[in-house]
Amino acid sequence: MALNFELVTPEKLVRSDSVHMVVVPGTEGDFGVLEGHAPFMSTIRDGELQIYLTDKGTPEIIRIEGGFAEVNEKGLTVLAERVIN
Repeated sequence: MALNFELVTPEKLVRSDSVHMVVVPGTEGDFGVLEGHAPFMSTIRDGELQIYLTDKGTPEIIRIEGGFAEVNEKGLTVLAERVIN
């Protein structure tokens, strides 16, 4: 099973991928999202998205600034104010 993940900024779609898990820097603390996660919405703080392609893999790190995260039946969408390369 895979999680549908999208990372979006006001300018463009940065990433759209099927992944194992994403750890998001929420304003109330980091949270992990796997396939089948309950619907959820959170504001996010400046920090690092950790993207795991497999359950035992090393995460890919993407720095983001602010925004929102939404989990629904389609997957996880992170609407970041800015992505830092």
